[in-house]
Amino acid sequence: MAAMKTHRRPPVADIVVGVLCTVLSLAVFLTLPALTAGDPGAATLIAVSPGSVRWWLFLLGLLAQGVLLTCAGRTPRLSMIGAATLAFAMSWSTPGAAYGISSATVLVLVFRAVVGVPLARLASALVSAGILVALGQTVNGIGGEALKPGGAVIGAMVQALAVIAIPAVLGLLVRSRNEVREARHDEQLARTEQRDAQVQAAVSRERTAMARELHDIAAHHLSGIALMAAVVDRQIDTAPKEAHRGVQQVRAQSTAVLDDLRRLVGLLRDDSEGERSVQTLAAVPELVERADEQGPIALDVRTADGRELGQGIGPLAQLALYRTIQEALTNAVTHAPGAARVVEIDDRDDRFVVVTVTNSSPSVAGTRSSAGGFGLVGMRERAELVGANLRFGPTADGGWQVRASVPRESRESAGRSSRIRPVSTPDVADVVGTT
Repeated sequence: MAAMKTHRRPPVADIVVGVLCTVLSLAVFLTLPALTAGDPGAATLIAVSPGSVRWWLFLLGLLAQGVLLTCAGRTPRLSMIGAATLAFAMSWSTPGAAYGISSATVLVLVFRAVVGVPLARLASALVSAGILVALGQTVNGIGGEALKPGGAVIGAMVQALAVIAIPAVLGLLVRSRNEVREARHDEQLARTEQRDAQVQAAVSRERTAMARELHDIAAHHLSGIALMAAVVDRQIDTAPKEAHRGVQQVRAQSTAVLDDLRRLVGLLRDDSEGERSVQTLAAVPELVERADEQGPIALDVRTADGRELGQGIGPLAQLALYRTIQEALTNAVTHAPGAARVVEIDDRDDRFVVVTVTNSSPSVAGTRSSAGGFGLVGMRERAELVGANLRFGPTADGGWQVRASVPRESRESAGRSSRIRPVSTPDVADVVGTT
């Protein structure tokens, strides 16, 4: 169905202004005869008799100008030129000096137009209105006030300039203040939006960090619990002692994951009284000892004389290396069961620390998550966060290797341009076994 054409009503403010100006103009025009009745020198104020045809024409012209004033908000230029045209037409009724009443509406319309429309778009309309007002004042001066043509023209030009220029200047001042107010509002709005965007970005980063930390904690321990539970299920009838030992390992892993989760909650809560320490490279032997219950692991730590393990590496970078080792060991258990695992920490170089986790080819087929995983994604994110160089990929004997190097803080700039890429293989897209 075709949409019906609607006509917008003039704003209430325009109607009020139009009515007030019209009432004032009519009141002045209608009361002039009574006010000047006893003053012979004021006879030139009204050159026509009340009730005559020319008197009624001038009155109707004032009413028509009032109607145009109510439309100033929707059609400012057209209303201004229309009121000036009516003023020129009303000059032929020669009302004398009282003809100046017709310029009041033009003055108000010029002000309204300049406030609402850029001056560049009003230039031609202002010039046209000024010319019409000058012509009307000239005709009235010659015919109504019996002025000489030269004096009438000069007086008309001065009056037209006043009618157009004064309200235009006032309108520009008001418009400038409005624009400054709007600019401040827009600036405040932009600052608010920028602050909200920064808050959202910070929240997103925190959510990503929490998701990464939860994945690292849960995937490591829960994969071990699932593996040991499967072994216990097979041994419970044939080897009760081994099954009992496996249950104890499950309990130990469950306690460990609860401790890690409690530590994570302590980091997230400002008012927490819980443990707030984070894992460092010094905790890797304990990590390897716990993971050794899921299969043998060889640990090789190489340090320089007189230097503590991880010296010069910040706590965030050490946590990233710790989680990288933890995730690599978890992946090996899940996707390469029975494979030999080797963890190496090389802390001899003065520029960076290198950790490497390597597992041989699996002795039995590994598992694959139907939903995919986020282990390597988390590794990449942590490496980018601390400026590390992360490499991962298959080895020549069918195993898998993860290698991460982190620059020391004294040479932090050396890690800004670090890269993340797989090791010595162009077929990373075909890699399997990611968590």
